Amino acid sequence: MTDIQTATNTSPFDLTGSTALVTGAARGLGHAIALDLARAGADVVLGMRDHRTDHGLVAEITALGRRVLPVAMDVTDLDQSRAGIDRAVDEFGSLDILVNNAGGGINGPALEVTEADFDAVWALNTRSTFFLSQHAARHMIASGGGSIVNVASQAGLVALPGEVSYCTAKAGVVHLTRCLAVEWGAFGIRVNAVAPTFIETDGTSAALSDAAFRADTVERIAALHRIGVPREVSGAVVFLASPAASLVTGQTLAIDGGWTAR
Repeated sequence: MTDIQTATNTSPFDLTGSTALVTGAARGLGHAIALDLARAGADVVLGMRDHRTDHGLVAEITALGRRVLPVAMDVTDLDQSRAGIDRAVDEFGSLDILVNNAGGGINGPALEVTEADFDAVWALNTRSTFFLSQHAARHMIASGGGSIVNVASQAGLVALPGEVSYCTAKAGVVHLTRCLAVEWGAFGIRVNAVAPTFIETDGTSAALSDAAFRADTVERIAALHRIGVPREVSGAVVFLASPAASLVTGQTLAIDGGWTAR
């Protein structure tokens, strides 16, 4: 993967010649991230629980002139996920960028959280991020380096009542990002994260359709007072994956409209 020192004749955000894999790529943030990586020049592997249902994403990326490969990848199934990473390398020759986007939570008061719920949220968000990163890193080391971008959450930076399992899991992703960055920098692998606030996606539509919840959320987004849109996250992911961020590692970029600044 080209770094900023050798990319003198191109945009520092240019990802031409890179292969990126995005988990949870079918819709929402994953869809936007995959599409913007392709717009920046990357070929894209789409990790999806049902790789036959891409909501038009394969056609959109193909229309940009990029190679695209949908693969079955339920990130809680580590054997399947490792096989998806291996297939990406077999098909495209390398894996330069991994975006650990798949995630989610189970809401409920802390006094009512079950062991099964806590374990499920941890497995989906934190366990998968570590073990997919580990497997991808082995390929990246063999090819001289790469970039990993984890999708954390503002929930990993502040306490959100009723979301203790999710907050804990995403806080784990934030610190995991630091740990892996420190260990893998010597191999030319950068590891960063983004921490979005509430973004308008199909995954948040139910909560944000409640007028009182939406008004409270807008108020808590302390500086900009509006809900975000997916491209405000995907653009940051492209930056962190690109040569423009070649000296950035171990960082979590809050994309929260000022929520955590207050």
